[in-house]
Order: sequence, then C-alpha cells, then structure tokens
Amino acid sequence: MARKKFTQSEEQLKLDTRYGSRLVSKFINTLMWDGKKSTATRVFYDAMDIIAKRVKEHPPLEVFETAVGNIKPTVEVRSRRVGGSNYQVPMPVDRKRQQSLALRWLRDAARNRGARPTRDSLAKEIMDAFRGEGTAVTTRDNVHRMAEANKAFAHFAW
Repeated sequence: MARKKFTQSEEQLKLDTRYGSRLVSKFINTLMWDGKKSTATRVFYDAMDIIAKRVKEHPPLEVFETAVGNIKPTVEVRSRRVGGSNYQVPMPVDRKRQQSLALRWLRDAARNRGARPTRDSLAKEIMDAFRGEGTAVTTRDNVHRMAEANKAFAHFAW
C-alpha cells in the first residue's frame, strides 16, 4: 500500500528573517534550486525591493500576499476512471494545495519569463499577479475554464 509522502509541517517551517511570514518562507523554499537557499533568499528579497520602489501605495508583503491570493485556484480537474473510460472530473481544491499550486505557478511563470536577472522577472510576475494579469493568473484561469467545461462529469466526484 502506498504511503503518504512526508511534508514539512507548518510548525517546523521557520519564519523568514525580513517579514516574519511563513508564506514568504515557503515561497523561498519553492524558489530554491539545488539546495541554494541563500541565493533564493537574495533573489526574492531583491525582487521585493524592486516592488517596493515601483508600487509606492502598498507594502511589498501585501503585494506578494495579494498576488498569491489572486493565483490560488478554487477548482481543478482530476482524472477519474469510470467504466473503462477516463473522465476529467472537476473537484474543489484543498487550502494547502491551493497555496502550493499558487507558489509553484508563480515560480514557473517567473522562470519562463526569460528576463535576466531572475529578480526582475520575479518582481514583474508578482506585480502582474497583484493586478490580476500575467502568466500565473492565466494558468489559474485555464484550470478554472477546464473545470467549467467538464462540469457535466461532476457527478463522478466521490
């Protein structure tokens, strides 16, 4: 029987040094590549400094939290095998999965943006998500659109 993968609990995750936020700490861990946490931390804080310079009316932490909130999906499609056929069944997304998907989509959108250095593309993507635009928000909209298109199969969600 398959066992659940170990995940780091909320209590074990240390708060980040600048903002004292678990969400920022999780995003830094998501952003990290090859175990280089100090590099990921520097990239994130540099991006937040860029945001602070460009968005004067809101503090950068509020911009980041709002951006993540704008990216979080409420429903997603999951593949279900029923009677020899696979159906894409729309299902509500758990709160923890909403957050992890949002952080992952934000990271991937910033990496695929192609701008150099990474802090610039990350800052631009966070600001776009804050305004409800950008690649990460488009990804969320596509997931919602798929769920809406397949709502005829919602009765298979059990």
